[in-house]
Amino acid sequence: MKRIALTLLAVVAMAGAVGALGWQQAGWRLPDRHNPFAPLQVDTAPNWLTSFKLARAQRDSARCAAVASGLDRLGWRASPVPDRRTGEGCGFANAWRIETIGAVQVGDAFTLSCPSLLALAMWQHHAVEPAALRHFGQPMRRLQHVGSYACRNLYGRESTPRSRHATADALDVTGFVLASGRRIAVQRDWGAKDAAASAFLHEVHEGACRWFDGTLGPDYNAAHRDHFHLETGGWRTCR
Repeated sequence: MKRIALTLLAVVAMAGAVGALGWQQAGWRLPDRHNPFAPLQVDTAPNWLTSFKLARAQRDSARCAAVASGLDRLGWRASPVPDRRTGEGCGFANAWRIETIGAVQVGDAFTLSCPSLLALAMWQHHAVEPAALRHFGQPMRRLQHVGSYACRNLYGRESTPRSRHATADALDVTGFVLASGRRIAVQRDWGAKDAAASAFLHEVHEGACRWFDGTLGPDYNAAHRDHFHLETGGWRTCR
């Protein structure tokens, strides 16, 4: 369904772009935010074309790398890493090592595929940071996680299929630390009596469902009671 929707969106966008050619020839330029062929800008407010631009960049390694390279403008410390294969169904290509997310620290650096990096960037800028400001009146300063790349199968499986972690397409997030030093923990605060903390976690979980292909949290099963599993690729899932 997601692919069908994106195809229809692309057709509509193409028609709009073609219709704008006459205006461009007359000296009027279609603004990038309304131009389906303009690159994805992570820090631009999302509109009806954003999902199309994100998906197009994620499908094309060169476009994806170009967007990822531009994150240094936003203060990110992320760099490409060599392609790697560590076993059957394990390894990554066009992946990036992330040391900071702008002003947000991440503790141990982690490696993500470029498509997942773009999803993470959109989630941070358009879900996590706005939610922190809305619920706590302060920005986030640290993302807590328990890793990304790991050559392993899906949880509880002794054999294939491999987890999205095995291709660096997934990240497990356990909590968030605000500028004041306050920590919001997925396991402790998901269903907590603290309304702000619980609402924040539910909002960022919902926001992840927009930008990632797969989002799993405490309501999914006991194995995810203490973290959000965020991934690209595979089936569209929001649980």
